Amino acid sequence: MSNDASEIQKPPGEKEADAIQRFFRRPFFLSFTIGIPFCAFKLLFGLNAVREGTRTGLYLMVLGFIIIVWAMADLLMNIGRSLLDLLHLPAPFEYCTIAQAGRIVHMPMVFLAIDTLLTFSIICAMLWSGWIAHLPAGESYLWYAATTMNLISLSLVSIYNEIHLI
Repeated sequence: MSNDASEIQKPPGEKEADAIQRFFRRPFFLSFTIGIPFCAFKLLFGLNAVREGTRTGLYLMVLGFIIIVWAMADLLMNIGRSLLDLLHLPAPFEYCTIAQAGRIVHMPMVFLAIDTLLTFSIICAMLWSGWIAHLPAGESYLWYAATTMNLISLSLVSIYNEIHLI
């Protein structure tokens, strides 16, 4: 028997674990569980800003429309990444507009982290401003679905990673 590392067989559980890890890293999974929910958070914040702006002033309304455009662009990018992944084709663009800007300076992951920070800030603003309580029923369910998808997937990945370390 040779000592060549390429001939050493991995235990069956390890091959399966690798497949699970690869699934968690696929653009389809990432878009469906992170990117698209983040787009929903941005979109709902933008809609609320427009509604609030109609009562309080033009500045908030304009900001809301900018955020809606941002959310829709990011949504199209995430859907595109998902579809290309399902077709096993490489994506010529990032998950969101901010990461796409980061691609120009060869730091898309840094800019993706900035997008994540901004989205978490939007979530906090919705909660702390009390706007979350003013969402119409359909928008509330969209918020719940986005939150559920995002948090459950994060938990599944965390559980998997902890079990994989054992």
